[in-house]
Amino acid sequence: MSAVRIDLHVHSSASDGTDSPAEVMRRAAAADGPVRVIALTDHDTAAGWEEARDALPEGLTLVPGMELSCLLGGRSVHLLAYLFDPGDEELRREASLIRDDRVHRAKQMVAKLRELGADVTWDQVARIAGDAVVGRPHIARALAESGAVKTPADAFTSDWIDDGGRAYVERYALPADRAVRLVLAAGGVPVLAHPRSPGYEVSDEEIAGLAAAGLAGVEAFHPDHDSSERIAVTALARSLSLVTTGGSDDHGSFVTSAAPAASARKRRRKRTTSA
Repeated sequence: MSAVRIDLHVHSSASDGTDSPAEVMRRAAAADGPVRVIALTDHDTAAGWEEARDALPEGLTLVPGMELSCLLGGRSVHLLAYLFDPGDEELRREASLIRDDRVHRAKQMVAKLRELGADVTWDQVARIAGDAVVGRPHIARALAESGAVKTPADAFTSDWIDDGGRAYVERYALPADRAVRLVLAAGGVPVLAHPRSPGYEVSDEEIAGLAAAGLAGVEAFHPDHDSSERIAVTALARSLSLVTTGGSDDHGSFVTSAAPAASARKRRRKRTTSA
C-alpha cells in the first residue's frame, strides 16, 4: 500500500496567507511528491472554500476547515475545525465577532505604531489585507513597506507587534471548551492545533479537559514540534482516545524558515500569521 501525503493545516489569502485558495490547491498538487488530501484552514473564516473547490486539481481531495481563535487559561490557543456546516448560525456569529474584533484591534495597533514613529496607516494595512481576515502579518508587511523594519518578520519583536510588544493589542477569542462544543454542534470535527508551539503550549491536563468537552483530536505533527514532542503528543492522544493529525501550517511566501529572535523563532511564522 503506497503512502498518501496529507496536509490538514494550510492558509490562504482568505486570511493571512499570501496565496489565493486556488493557488494553494495548485501548489499542493504540484509539490514534489504531491499532496493528495489538503485542508484549507484559514483563520476564523470559511471564505476560501468555494474558490478552492472550483480550482481543485484532479487527484486532490479538499477537506474544508477553519482555524478558530480561542482562549484557554488566559492564553491564546487555536482550534482546527473540519467538515462543519458553514451555515451554522451560532458558529458563524462567533467567527464574525472574532473577525470584526480583528479589525478594531488592527486599527488600535496602527495608532500605537504611529505614536512610536512608524509611518503606517490603516488605509495601507487595509490595502494589503484586501478582502482577507486582517491579522498581524498584514501590519507587519505595512511596517516593512514603510521602511520601519527590513522584513515583515522583523516586525515581530518586543519593539513592535510581538506578543506583549509596544504596539501589541489583545483581541476577542472564544473559550476553547465552548469552541469545541460549537464545532460539534455544527456537525464538525474539533482538533487542537500545535499544542507544543512555543507561546501556544497546552498542558496534558488541559488537553484532557478539552477531550472531556468533546475534542476529537490533536495536531501532533507540526513544524513546531520536534520528534520527542510528536511522540509525547501521540501517546497522550492515544491515552485519551483522540485522533492525531498533521499539517504544514503553510502561509505561502510569507512563511520564513526563520523569523525574528530565539533560534530565529521558526514557530513565529505560525503565530504571527494568525494573530
